[in-house]
Amino acid sequence: MESFASQSAFGPHFAALSNGSVTDKVTPDMAHLIHPYWNQFPAMDPIWAKILTFYMICIGFISWCGNGVVLYIFSTTKSLRTPANLLVINLAISDFGIMITNTPMMGINLYFETWVLGPMMCDIYAALGSAFGCSSIWSMTMIALDRYQVIVKGVAGRPMTIKLALMKIAFIWAMGSIWTLAPVFGWSRYVPEGNLTSCGIDYLERDWNPRSYLIFYTIFVYYIPLFLICHSYWFILAAVSAHEKAMREQAKKMNVKSLRSSEDAEKSAEGKLAKVALVTISLWFMAWTPYTVINNMGLFKFEGLTPLNTIWGACFAKSAACYNPIVYGISHPKYRLALKEKCPCCVFGKVEDASKASDAQSQATTNENESKA
Repeated sequence: MESFASQSAFGPHFAALSNGSVTDKVTPDMAHLIHPYWNQFPAMDPIWAKILTFYMICIGFISWCGNGVVLYIFSTTKSLRTPANLLVINLAISDFGIMITNTPMMGINLYFETWVLGPMMCDIYAALGSAFGCSSIWSMTMIALDRYQVIVKGVAGRPMTIKLALMKIAFIWAMGSIWTLAPVFGWSRYVPEGNLTSCGIDYLERDWNPRSYLIFYTIFVYYIPLFLICHSYWFILAAVSAHEKAMREQAKKMNVKSLRSSEDAEKSAEGKLAKVALVTISLWFMAWTPYTVINNMGLFKFEGLTPLNTIWGACFAKSAACYNPIVYGISHPKYRLALKEKCPCCVFGKVEDASKASDAQSQATTNENESKA
């Protein structure tokens, strides 16, 4: 453990602590992984550990059930066994994996109010969280790119095949493996963070080794996927909006109210895609941006980082695992139809007939082909 002088140099509050430091319960085998910056903070109120435990149990239960149901429905429903849906299944596996592995370990450490599982389990916890999290992010990206190919490029786009889907899934897990194993082999490292009940990338060290890793990790696991998702949905919405406008103008020329007999009863493809795009991008920012900001603050500026806000940032990133089943599963009409058949208590609202059930991208593609005919 660092000397008192070394510890107090990281902040003016250390000398004034009256109820001990957040690092007081650190076990001897973990002491060498704790950055001296955390020594300045008092021990967190035990009520926060209970609140965090309750939160993790809630999102864990939702994620286990939601992603478990997605995997069950997609794997047992023949009409859903399409190449494109392999990406949705991969997303569900990633989200299920991060919660089934991280939630129990974090719960144990919250009970003891510090990391008690040792350095090896710290590496395993952080590595699994990074691998599944990266896979989830890139799965969302590949889903967006697939929708872009189908809706924007149409017949000119590359059709999704099982081989192509498997190649994309291989790429997704390759990305996850690269960024997960790098700290294990010496490019940065995994350390306890926040209130020291969770482990993640070391974003407080000033050496070029961990800082360079964090810079590249942020680029390839946050900024590039975010750009690709926004790019895809921007052009998807633009294409569908232009098609809807053309349909309305054609209907006006033909002196009819609409070219769709069911337009009054069903929402347009434009509206459905707008909602999916808005929800996807919004949840992306909500789940991953706080933790990215925390990492960047540690990279460039310490002030503002506390055990409480950093641990909440890590927990909030994991909440994406319970959002995704709703966005990519329940918004899928054929999935809702199968879910109503096999688990009717999980379905709310109107469910389309089998003859009308289709996802947003296939609906938009059909409409486009009809307009060209």
